[in-house]
Amino acid sequence: MDIIKFVVILLEVLVLFNLLIIVHELGHFLAARWRKMYVDRFGVWFGKPIWKKKINGVVYSLGCIPAGGFVSIPQMAPMEAIEGKVEGDLANLPPAKPIDKIIVALAGPLFSFLLAIVFAVIVWIIGRPVGESETTRVVGYVLKNGPADKAGILPGDEIIAVDGNPVSRWSGIGDTVQWQIVSSKGETIRLTINRNGIITNLEAKPYIEETKIYERKGLRELQMLPKETPVVAKLFENSPAQLAGIKPNDIILEANGIPLLSPAMLSDIIIANSNKPVVLKIKRGNEVLVKEVKPVIPEVIAPDAKTAKAIKDEIRPMLGIIWEQGGLMKTDNPDPLKQIHTSISAMVNTIKAVASPKSDIKFQHLSGPVGIIRIYYRLFESEQGWRLAIWFSVILNVNLALLNLIPIPVLDGGHILMSLIEMVRRKPFNVKILEKIQTAFAALIIGYMIYITIFDTSELAGRRNAKIQFKPNTEQVQTQDKK
Repeated sequence: MDIIKFVVILLEVLVLFNLLIIVHELGHFLAARWRKMYVDRFGVWFGKPIWKKKINGVVYSLGCIPAGGFVSIPQMAPMEAIEGKVEGDLANLPPAKPIDKIIVALAGPLFSFLLAIVFAVIVWIIGRPVGESETTRVVGYVLKNGPADKAGILPGDEIIAVDGNPVSRWSGIGDTVQWQIVSSKGETIRLTINRNGIITNLEAKPYIEETKIYERKGLRELQMLPKETPVVAKLFENSPAQLAGIKPNDIILEANGIPLLSPAMLSDIIIANSNKPVVLKIKRGNEVLVKEVKPVIPEVIAPDAKTAKAIKDEIRPMLGIIWEQGGLMKTDNPDPLKQIHTSISAMVNTIKAVASPKSDIKFQHLSGPVGIIRIYYRLFESEQGWRLAIWFSVILNVNLALLNLIPIPVLDGGHILMSLIEMVRRKPFNVKILEKIQTAFAALIIGYMIYITIFDTSELAGRRNAKIQFKPNTEQVQTQDKK
């Protein structure tokens, strides 16, 4: 069943991911045909074709490298470095007018933007799941001896501003607690909090996790989490929680009499309780139950002994609960304009952070095709997979449209810029010079894609492939049910 689920999700990811590519390239294709320009090939993905077919003079192909697509239009600019050698005799092709090149270049981003609007309308109609971190700015958990703890932050504190910048929610890009911390630039971060009606300013020195050379550099964090209701999503087979009768959708209200503002609080309570049975207060529908459960240390299954040892040294006694990411979910129906505006704002904030020399956010923190496919896969794994994936597609299509308009050669914006220069000069570029420029920038982009793919693939390997499992042992669980 796991293999079937993997294959189904993978197919869903590939269908949606390739739809974005095809629609963008279809814009170029239709515009070129409209402007009577010669189209040699329509390719989805790059590299050596694993399938190709010639239809009405155009070669349609599927490459072996899942990293975008292309429409080969020789009259635009020399693009052989990316698209491969053009077939046929090009000597008799008439030069394209600059205005035709601009129209063809703009058509791709335009189609991506139109697809974003289509997805935005769908999200508006069917809604998208929203977690509590997108609606709260209240602290739910503070890691002991972490930056937030040392600064005096407590669970239940409401964060109003970060470094003087007002925040409206916890997660996301823009006016959020998470983003303002990650993109901060000073040695310390000033947090303005509301604690029981009293406004206070606290200073915290951010922590940055050390990473290996093939991993993305750590970003600033204060080691605290938002307030989220501990909702049970799944249970490990043979885990203490499962054997105790805890079920999916149960809400864990308290542990040993302590109200839980975040699932992470339960781990601290288990450790502080010296691995003794934990008394849980559970809400199930309209009922409130009490269960006493004894945590155990699970087994670690890893791809290699070194990874297994590293994980095993960090594993603590557990109950075997997989939490609902986001806590209690609700459905939001944002209108299309709001979704487009949010997507553009997120992109602008990201570019500003990457461009700032004082920011810790660099080009390596962006995602390439492998990273995007991974995000889609993780979204499809959830119960609300399609809704989340369609909402993410709005953001991705807006990014695809705007990033392609950056005025550098190879990208659509580069074609537009060179066509405008050609209009001013009233003569075309020297083909040999243009070919060298295109090849140089193509090499830079390919190099960057390889660079970013290294970080994307590193997140798929090693300890992230490690799993835990619980041995069948009914004696490990003590339960007591009360209504």
